[in-house]
Amino acid sequence: MIVAANTHPRRRKGKAATGKQGLPPGRRVLAWLLLITYSAFLLYWMFVGFGRTVQLDGPLRYNLEPLRTVRLFFDMTNGLSYASRLVNLLGNVAVFVPFGILLPLVISGYRSVVRLTLLSVLVITLLELLQMLLHVGSLDIDDLLLNLLGVWTGYVLLRLVRG
Repeated sequence: MIVAANTHPRRRKGKAATGKQGLPPGRRVLAWLLLITYSAFLLYWMFVGFGRTVQLDGPLRYNLEPLRTVRLFFDMTNGLSYASRLVNLLGNVAVFVPFGILLPLVISGYRSVVRLTLLSVLVITLLELLQMLLHVGSLDIDDLLLNLLGVWTGYVLLRLVRG
């Protein structure tokens, strides 16, 4: 008598039991709510918060030279306060960490670091352009790089926690 081998793979317990979303439905909804809420706060901070005012009398401000602004913040002779340096350097990284965590949790297509990076570059560039065009800030390639570092930091933290 020949017994056919079981060709159906057994379902593992744990991560695979939650399906393609990676989170149970209730937690996925919570992650979406956190992402939407945090995105609203980020838009406020970038366009209204921190005493931002519209400066229509001057030219559009931008920096397309990589690490120019970062070098400025590391130059200890320029009179900038340590608080200003920390807020600009670490703040630009920290403020995007939640996106590196939440986007892969709510949209399975962004579990790939390449796809997450492409989306992040697109969205951050759009936000930087809007800041410049609306005269509430500047377009700075260094902000893009620091924000992207924040997304990657969040992604690495997520991967470390989730395995």
